[in-house]
Amino acid sequence: MDQEEIVLCGSSAYTKKYYFNEEFASLPESIKEELKILCVLYTEDIGGELTLVFEKDGRLNFRTAADEWDLLYDDIGSVLKVKQLQSAKQELLESLELYFKVFFLGETLTEEELED
Repeated sequence: MDQEEIVLCGSSAYTKKYYFNEEFASLPESIKEELKILCVLYTEDIGGELTLVFEKDGRLNFRTAADEWDLLYDDIGSVLKVKQLQSAKQELLESLELYFKVFFLGETLTEEELED
């Protein structure tokens, strides 16, 4: 894999659209739906854009952005909301990282990871 990062999904308050990367089509529908709800609710609550991105080492990061002219975007609320989501959805996010490492990076699982 030559890319530095791969977008999993994202949502924009500006275009009122949600994007899901079809490279991850093999994920269960319930996971896809949970990701959609997570992203769309974030942009409805905070504004701007939210993108979930896998780094080349397999970490899943939340990327937020807002247009300069967007006076309604809440910078502080954005940071707090991301932390809340990371805490509330920790198990889901860790599972997605593991999925990415195995199926996209070709890593093998250790005994510890299999037990978790």
